[in-house]
Amino acid sequence: QVRLVESGGGLVQAGSSLSLSCLASGRPFGHYGMGWFRQAPGKGREFVASIDGSGSAVQYEPSVEGRFTISRVNAQNTLFLQMNNLNSDDTAVYYCAGRNSYYTSSSLTTYEIWGEGTQVTVSS
Repeated sequence: QVRLVESGGGLVQAGSSLSLSCLASGRPFGHYGMGWFRQAPGKGREFVASIDGSGSAVQYEPSVEGRFTISRVNAQNTLFLQMNNLNSDDTAVYYCAGRNSYYTSSSLTTYEIWGEGTQVTVSS
């Protein structure tokens, strides 16, 4: 059974940094593209960042590019999201997601496996 478990969320002040992790189990981690999505209260789930199976190709939503960094350590079956210079618009539940494809994608519907999410709250 494939499973994704996020950790690292919390309450921080605007301008701060936070690092999220996602531990994967149940299949060869390095074979598949991964992504981070988020859902703010009253809004739909939106793309944040994606990375291919090797970690050599990445993709970002424009509002986070330059502030967030997605990375992975395949030997540890772990996906990361480093978030810097956070603002109140970044407040959301953040989800780790996995694809049945090696490549990146910004499309929510191309991800087949989802974690339960971790809350990030940024106070202004």
